[in-house]
Parts: sequence; structure tokens; C-alpha cells
Amino acid sequence: MTTSPQPPAPDVFAPAGIGPLQLRNRVIKAATYEGLSHRSLVTRDLLDFHVAYARGGVGMTTVAYCAVAREGRTDRHQIYWTDEAMPGLRRLTDAVHAEGAAVSAQIGHGGPVASPKANGAPALSPSKHFHATSLSWAQEASVADIRRITEAHAEAARRAVEAGFDAVEVHLGHNYLASSFLSPRVNHRTDAYGGSLENRARFAREIMKAVRDAVGGRIAVIAKMNMDDGVPGGFWLDEAIPVARWLEQDGTVDALEMTAGSSLLNPMYLFKGDAPLGEFADVMPQPIKLGVKAVGKRFLHSYPYRDAYLLEDARQIRAAVDLPMILLGGITGKPVMDLAMREGFEFVAMARALLREPDLINRLQKNADTPSLCIHCNKCMPTNFTGTRCVLTDRGTTRHASWGKPEGYVA
Repeated sequence: MTTSPQPPAPDVFAPAGIGPLQLRNRVIKAATYEGLSHRSLVTRDLLDFHVAYARGGVGMTTVAYCAVAREGRTDRHQIYWTDEAMPGLRRLTDAVHAEGAAVSAQIGHGGPVASPKANGAPALSPSKHFHATSLSWAQEASVADIRRITEAHAEAARRAVEAGFDAVEVHLGHNYLASSFLSPRVNHRTDAYGGSLENRARFAREIMKAVRDAVGGRIAVIAKMNMDDGVPGGFWLDEAIPVARWLEQDGTVDALEMTAGSSLLNPMYLFKGDAPLGEFADVMPQPIKLGVKAVGKRFLHSYPYRDAYLLEDARQIRAAVDLPMILLGGITGKPVMDLAMREGFEFVAMARALLREPDLINRLQKNADTPSLCIHCNKCMPTNFTGTRCVLTDRGTTRHASWGKPEGYVA
């Protein structure tokens, strides 16, 4: 008996589609909160940040994180979808398109990870929860809150279309609000949004349906969802697989990007490599600064780095659904990209390697042997408080979102 040869793996630098969207290649700049918006508006720094990746060769860059409601922000300067924000967002999308790339808006609600002090409103959670970083309690979201926030996702998606975005990436990970509902560790509700997996997934599915209904087929819809919260008793692969299948059956998603970790309970779980405790402490206000120095090792853990470190888990989702999938985590060079293509992933998402070298994709297309210079020190992570960047390429000038007039800012 003879077996037919396997078709060759796709070329990562060849064009590919996500729903109605056609990308010039299969490389996506992953969402990394930029810390470059100001008063919830686009700044020239934020525009230049994304233009650099577009000019550097990615197929699409992702603007993160665009909150669907004021109280859903994790930082007081974070963008949310107001009339005042729209002109700057349109200038940003136009600038990225001028470089030949597409641009996605990551939308979501911070939930228990949100900053109540900065937002002037309590953080929301599926159940009452104490957040050690903000030293405050998140209050239980009411059914009215759930309905309001679901509609806020739909309105954010409509505004993303209006602002010229090519896709929305709905944040269902990291124990932000939708993710915290999925987590049995955080969700202790006894109503229709708690208990069974079907109930805990109800909110995420309602959000995705509202987003799909809002955009129709005009732009692509991506879901970024946890596979593993990284904490005992949290959401894990055995539950992520059926939720991914339900999203596919619902017909609300054009592609899945699987992630891991909890910004609430284990923030370093996604970011394999060193935990830069000193750098985190330096950017924190008191008394949190003292807490990070004293007991930071208890919640900022270091995990060994390896290329494609989410592949083993993401492979389980890949086998369960037919949706296009985006592999995130440890994508550093052409060999890892080719591995992802051979494993059946249609796209790859890069973050830290591109922070180090925004033009890495252009150089990889010229020479596939080009090595990434990222050393996974993770010292880029605390810089989102002052403008996300690789500290190894910083020339001693600290950027901040308040420098320069915000694009679209109305005084």
C-alpha cells in the first residue's frame, strides 16, 4: 500500500487570509500594551510604534489594549472607544496601511485586572475578588453589567470598522473579565454564568456573537483565549478544548490565538524567561514597590524559555478545530515559523523579538538564517509604564505617552 505524500507546509512569507482579510504574509505583531496612549487617545509615539512594525515587514500589527469601557482599563491612559479617540485611531490605521500592512485592534474588558483607582470605578469580577497588585476588592459583576459589557464589545467592534481596522482581536485570556468567568478559580457564581463549563463559557460566547453580529463580514474576528491560567484550580486545556469547539460551532470566530497565564494570579506564566523583579519594583508606587522587593518572587516566577513554548498545548487545540490558528509564544526566527506551518498553524504572532528588532521580518525574508537578538530577559515588560521598548536598544531617552501632542486630542 502506498501513501500519498503530505502537501508542503505553507510559506510563512506568502499571502494568507483570515476571514475577509488578506494579509501579505503570515506574521502578526502580537498585542503588547504599548504604554504610549495619553488621556485615552492616540499619540504620535503610538502611531510611530506600529508604523515601525508595518515598515519592518509584518503582515499585521495589533494595537493593544483598547478597552470597551472606561472601568475596563488597566491603566488610566489606555484607549477606550470614545468619539474623541476616533480621529487618532483613523490616522493610525491609515499610517499602517500606507506601509502595506494590516492592523488589528485588541478589544476587551480588564475585569478584576482593571485599575479601580485610575478609573474612578470599582473593578468587576465574576465573584468578589481581592487583587493584591491594586490592594483592592473587585466587586461581583451583575447580570446588568454582563449585558452592558457585551454590548460595549459590539460597539467597540463597530467603531473599529469605522476607524479603519482590518480585524478585532477579542481578549478572552489572562483572567481579564471574560477569562475570569471561564476560570473555576475566580468564578464562584451560582447563576447562569457560573458552575458548569457551559455556564462559565456563556459570557465569552455571548461577547463573540455580539462582535460577529456587529461587524458581519466586514473585518476579521480573532479570539485570543487562554489554554492554561498557570494556577492550581484555574482554567486548563481540558476545558479550553471544548470552549474552542463551541466558538467554532457558533461561527463567531475567523481565527484562534491561544495564550496562557493570569495577569491576576501568575503574570509571568506567559512570558517564559527571566522575571525582572528589580525593574518591576522601580516602576511601582509605594507601598507596592516595597512589596515587590520583599515578596515579589512569590508571584513573579521565572520559567525556562524555549522556542515555540506554547506549541505543545496549542497542538491540542489545533487537533480539535478546523479554524485557522495563530501560534504565539517563542516565535523568534524562520526555523520556528516553519515548524508552526508544518504543525498546521496558519499564522505566527511575535512580540518580544520584534520589540528588539522591528525590521526582523524584512531581514528574515532576505536571509532565512538571520538570528533573533532577543535574549528573553523580559526587561521590556516593566517599560509599558513609560513606553514599551527593548531596553537593549534604548539609547538612554525615556519616552512617555505624555510627550508630544496626542493625535486626535481635543483640548
